[in-house]
Amino acid sequence: MNIDTLLHFIDSYGYLIIFLFLFFGIVGVPAPEESLLFLIGVLVVQGKLSMGLAMLCAILGAFIGMLAAYACGKYVGYPFINKYGRFIGITSERWEKAKKNYTDNAEKTLVLGFYIPGIRQISPYFAGISSIPFRKYFLFSLLGTILWTVPFIVAGYYVGDAFNVNPKYVPYLGVVFLVIFVLYVTIKYFKKRKQMSKS
Repeated sequence: MNIDTLLHFIDSYGYLIIFLFLFFGIVGVPAPEESLLFLIGVLVVQGKLSMGLAMLCAILGAFIGMLAAYACGKYVGYPFINKYGRFIGITSERWEKAKKNYTDNAEKTLVLGFYIPGIRQISPYFAGISSIPFRKYFLFSLLGTILWTVPFIVAGYYVGDAFNVNPKYVPYLGVVFLVIFVLYVTIKYFKKRKQMSKS
């Protein structure tokens, strides 16, 4: 979807389109989530959106998408894997190993996985299939949602305010911001591991 179409949808449907795009983006329908979040900040600077309402719709859309995907994984995915997994190569041993790997790192995956396209779509389904306790899932997925949506919107706001950004260039800026953030987190992670291995 190009930026002109996205701008048209926002002009036509306002805050509803923010909610829907974030919801469907999380459950697995292709949507330009990072670009949309960055664009929200730029449009706030231009006076076309309210920061509070836009941020609320973005958080609610993504978070409700996380809850829907979790429920689908738990009530549809798990029974399917349990009943038919062996026919598609998912033995009980393989499943238990995959489940343990996920549950051991569930908190990090739920929070940081938002910044990795593909992982943020798969993670909530896998959490449901793995029967991650709902309270734990609720808290960490909400935290991840906020830590993903808010920085992108705020970055869009400050970049748009400082450089008078044309909305047509937002997709490129959103990708650049994502790459910089992922590189920063990756470098910090490996530095921490290196320090731990030395001690």
